[in-house]
Amino acid sequence: MSTTSGGGLPVPLVEVHETADDLATAVAGALVRRLTVRQAAGDVPTVGLTGGSIADKIHREVARLGATSEVDWSRVSFFWGDERFVAADSDDRNAKQAREAFLDTIGADPARVHEIPSTADADTAEAAAAAYADTVRSQGGGEFDVLMLGVGPDGHIASLFPGFPQLDVDDAIAVGVTGSPKPPPERVSLTFPALNHSAEVWFVVSGDGKAEAVGRALAAEPPGVHELPATGVRGRTATIWFLDRDAASRVP
Repeated sequence: MSTTSGGGLPVPLVEVHETADDLATAVAGALVRRLTVRQAAGDVPTVGLTGGSIADKIHREVARLGATSEVDWSRVSFFWGDERFVAADSDDRNAKQAREAFLDTIGADPARVHEIPSTADADTAEAAAAAYADTVRSQGGGEFDVLMLGVGPDGHIASLFPGFPQLDVDDAIAVGVTGSPKPPPERVSLTFPALNHSAEVWFVVSGDGKAEAVGRALAAEPPGVHELPATGVRGRTATIWFLDRDAASRVP
């Protein structure tokens, strides 16, 4: 069986784990192994983080496993695929969640933790997107070694929602998003071109509420990105869907 799609990219792989906790353990272990390999090759790996409940479980498991791993966490660069445009100390911030779960304790170098600007740093989501694009351009190293993405029940990834005009942006790294169907309404998101600058893309999805979107994304003929944005991102060397049993219940 071919391991590449017609477009030359590897066929997505699917890993199914019994529970959300099992899923988090598997993803955290895979991340530690990936970073260990990249650092052994002399690289400073670049990771794109996501938010949400399963991401929080993964981050806490990374903190547990990473403390005794061979990874030099001060030599890993961290970014986010999207962020809520709110106050820096808001519990809605993906960055705050990740800091509390593992970044503040694992030994990450603050200079390598690249948060998307908050309302304290920019007047509008569009201004925050422009500033973050500059950061990605100057500090991103060309591509993500690993990009983690959650998937919403509507199939959105990062803050790229079905039917939104940001899906068609192909000349910017990041965009502001207003009127999000999921609160808070103002956000900043990387665009498809930026997200697709990834060696490996890991979709991490938990719960039966996401099962329909996952099943549609992995169908033989999936919908287009305007209907299901999750179909618009693929890794250059690997795309892996890490699912728990509930999220995988409608996979063909």
